[in-house]
Amino acid sequence: MRLGLPQWAGTLAVKAAVFITVMCCALAALLGILVHVSVTNQTVGQARELALSRLEDATAAFEAGDALRHGVSVDPPELPDSLRELAVAGERGTMVADYRGRPTMWAAGPADGARALAVEVDYSQQARTIEGLDRAILWSSGLAIGATLLVGAFAVTRVTRRLHATARVARRISGGDLDARVDDPRTKEPTRPQDEVAAVAAALDSMASSLQSKLLAEQRFTADVAHELRTPLTGLHAAAELLPPGRPTELVQDRVTALRTLTEDLLEISRLDTGRERSELDTEPLAALAERVVRASGTETEVVVVRDAVVETDRRRLERVLGNLVANAHKHGRGPVSLTVDGRVVTVRDHGVGYPEYLLAHGPQRFRTEGGAKGHGLGLTIALGQAEVLGARLSFSNAVDGGAVATLVLR
Repeated sequence: MRLGLPQWAGTLAVKAAVFITVMCCALAALLGILVHVSVTNQTVGQARELALSRLEDATAAFEAGDALRHGVSVDPPELPDSLRELAVAGERGTMVADYRGRPTMWAAGPADGARALAVEVDYSQQARTIEGLDRAILWSSGLAIGATLLVGAFAVTRVTRRLHATARVARRISGGDLDARVDDPRTKEPTRPQDEVAAVAAALDSMASSLQSKLLAEQRFTADVAHELRTPLTGLHAAAELLPPGRPTELVQDRVTALRTLTEDLLEISRLDTGRERSELDTEPLAALAERVVRASGTETEVVVVRDAVVETDRRRLERVLGNLVANAHKHGRGPVSLTVDGRVVTVRDHGVGYPEYLLAHGPQRFRTEGGAKGHGLGLTIALGQAEVLGARLSFSNAVDGGAVATLVLR
């Protein structure tokens, strides 16, 4: 079983902190080792020179038959064996070893061919100096790492805070708030140095402005075209009513009605896109309103009332939402179609193939239908827009045993 890391472990701040910590530790260790080696070599070298100097004096005194000074002896039992062997072999050398519970620098050389002349020099002070240096290195390294972490965390937090603000604005834009902007202060002052976060913020603001202008232009174009078509279509519809009865007249009237409905839908969508639609609230019993919608649709739709509720809503808009859901269920699904009222929750279900994957993932999209189905994809788009005006939540799903399910939750 693979254990996943917590979500915060993958954030930029944590990665930066880990990187800074590792680099600081590596640098502190490298500098500490260099200082330790340098000071140790210098200290040991000075002690070795002192011990060898005393050994030369002791050798001269021994060869002259003079009495040996304190700290000088021939073949002392405490002399390290390796140093003894070196001296007996006719060489001189030094070594640090413990003697009487304290560190001692030994220097040894040949005495009379078979024995070793040894000099001992107290090495305690030098050893304490190296230990103190090591402690100072550890403490200073810890303080340096801590200070670097604090400064680095402060700097990284400032960057990540700006990145999080940019991400929040991006999510607002993707959610439909095209007025959202990052407005990074660095982008407003060209004299200030521009970092990468400011460049991303400026690019996002520019993209949002461009997208907003294009969408507004599209909305204005759609509204203008629909509005301009409305007048001639009204005349065309009136003229079609005057045609003599017959199959050709029925076809003309059917197409004119379809074109007129499409134009009205486009006008309604353009009004919803502006975000200026406001609901006119009134008190309505849901069960009666649902039955009225089904009767007006002229379809065979079963109305199931589990629990009635009286809601404060815009009757016309709610009828529009439920009417579109019922019409879509009959047009793109299969019967039986049911409309269920359970308190403030209204469900419209059919028993067809269900909603397509793109609709479940991204919601209804205008002028897109699946599988060669007839229609313009505007019915569900209008239903979703009107539900938002009502402050209701409209969601789409597929039933486990087949069929599309639209659920409207009123506030």
